Parts: sequence; C-alpha cells; structure tokens
Amino acid sequence: MTVLTVTMIGGVLAISAVLVIRLNAESAPVFVAPGDFVLPDGVGLVGISVVEGRVVVVGDDGMIRVFDSESREMIREIPVE
Repeated sequence: MTVLTVTMIGGVLAISAVLVIRLNAESAPVFVAPGDFVLPDGVGLVGISVVEGRVVVVGDDGMIRVFDSESREMIREIPVE
C-alpha cells in the first residue's frame, strides 16, 4: 500500500512540474493580417490559418495557397478537389 501511495504522489508531482514548465514557456505570437497576402484579382478570401510558421490561405476559387509567414511570399498553390 505504501508503494502505491508513493507512486501516486510522485506521478502527481511529475505532472504538476510538466504543466508548470510547459505553461511558463515563452511562445512567440504570430500576428497575421489577411491584407498582407496578395491573392489574384477577383479571388476572395474564405479562410486563413497559421501552421508551423506558414500561413495557409483558402480562396473562393478552389485553391489553397501557402505563404511564408515572415517574407509573405507564396510558397505553393494546391487545388482543392
């Protein structure tokens, strides 16, 4: 019974330590303004998302465009099928 109690207390302390370390870590905020990304004329913006340092923009023309979040240059165009 004592071994189980010590194991449970150790587990709670470990989870608490991981949460404190993880929640106190500094994370760099990503500020994205939809007007920073140039879409072709006549294409409307349907959705925008930030994924691993890249900005994913979905246009109403059925294309997904991937932009670099720092340089704002288009990396890739992917058709939605």
